[in-house]
Amino acid sequence: MTGQITISIWIFLLLVAITIWAILDRVLIPSTRWFLRRRVNRVIDEISKRLEIDIKPFQLTKRRVLIDRLIYDPRVIEAIQVKAQEDDIPREVVQAKVMKYAKEIVPSFNAYLYFRIGYWLAKKIAHLLYHVHIGLIENEQFANIDPDSTVVFVMNHRSNMDYVLVAFLAAEKTTLSYAVGEWAKVWPLQTLIRSMGAFFVRRKSGNPLYRLVLERYIHMATKEGVCQAVFLEGGLTRDGLLRPPKLGFIDYMLRSFKPETDRDIIFIPVGINYDRTLEDRSLLRMLNPDAQKRSKWFIMKTTGRFVWRSIVFILLSRWQRFGYASVNFGQRISAREYCRLNDIDFSRMKRKDRFPEVEKISGHIMASIKNVIPVLPVALVAAVFVQFPDDFLSAFDVEARANHILDGIQAKNAPVFLSTTSRVQTIVTALNMLRIRRLIIETDGLYKTDPEMLDILSYYANSIRHYF
Repeated sequence: MTGQITISIWIFLLLVAITIWAILDRVLIPSTRWFLRRRVNRVIDEISKRLEIDIKPFQLTKRRVLIDRLIYDPRVIEAIQVKAQEDDIPREVVQAKVMKYAKEIVPSFNAYLYFRIGYWLAKKIAHLLYHVHIGLIENEQFANIDPDSTVVFVMNHRSNMDYVLVAFLAAEKTTLSYAVGEWAKVWPLQTLIRSMGAFFVRRKSGNPLYRLVLERYIHMATKEGVCQAVFLEGGLTRDGLLRPPKLGFIDYMLRSFKPETDRDIIFIPVGINYDRTLEDRSLLRMLNPDAQKRSKWFIMKTTGRFVWRSIVFILLSRWQRFGYASVNFGQRISAREYCRLNDIDFSRMKRKDRFPEVEKISGHIMASIKNVIPVLPVALVAAVFVQFPDDFLSAFDVEARANHILDGIQAKNAPVFLSTTSRVQTIVTALNMLRIRRLIIETDGLYKTDPEMLDILSYYANSIRHYF
């Protein structure tokens, strides 16, 4: 009984690995899960009391359960059966594709990451880059919203900073679920984004089966009252002008909406504008079909250089923020009230009859967004140089012509934000920002549009062009 047993080294290592896995599986991982779950529950209790934010049960449901609900949705099951028969392939093969789509779409909301890390990070980034300003917002309209309704923030899309800015500004009112493009499907970013409640979308996919799975998820989330954020334009503006509304997401939310029995859907228009959009040159470059496509290495190198320079300026106390970032919240639009006033029921309409009505309500929402897009100093001064591209203007001339534009757009009740300092100082500061970026030329105290930069000046002027 005291003899020795000799085993090969690979069997020994295998036994050690099995032992470590057993310890992790039975002791450490359950303990860690219990610890994290307790922290998450503590955060949920805190925000429920302090901020009065009601996190929906749907968001706290395990991701695996939501995926199962999605792939076993009756309409998805029916589509799987039809697809299998049409392509003469086993049903299991089609179901595996649907499983892949569902795993790609369904988020994994984590309250601790959202409020303890995401909110803090979004706040720090927003305030580091911009002077953040909340313009039009009526707290009463938020307070008076039926807590049982589904709130949808519908926004214009100027920058990828929109995700950060609106999530931070809305975090003391609610949690937001975004639709994020495939650009963010990189590890570990995709894991963090899913934990923040966002879901991935293949925006250009024409696959009917994928679109059905996406539709059923949005229907499921909307029906369960999850607050969502939608960019009605469907993508970033390239030239600064508002793009025509994309109808897909609004249609997904409304095609099964029964105004008499379902919870109400409240659309809140959100207008966003920046004194400087970080991607302005890249976005304008996309308009040029002859422009050479940038490599990933070039993008990484440019981004790294920008981040490094920013860190150096911060350490040397020479950091200057990129002007103002402003967000306005407009008057809410009730889907139930809209259906009642227009005597329509989207759930009873066929596609050919429903889409024109979806286009009408989308146009109504887009008009509300237009009316709350902030008029910021740089956009105002850029509009002066776009209107008079060949003139040499003194600072006094720029101020006089900017004031002339302001008088016209204020007569239309446009939301103008020129900070709390004097209007003259604000316009001069914006003028200096354009000069430092070399978008205008200065000669003996006179300023003129740089012809090669007219497209960038137009990009900023276009953000308020609809007020002219």
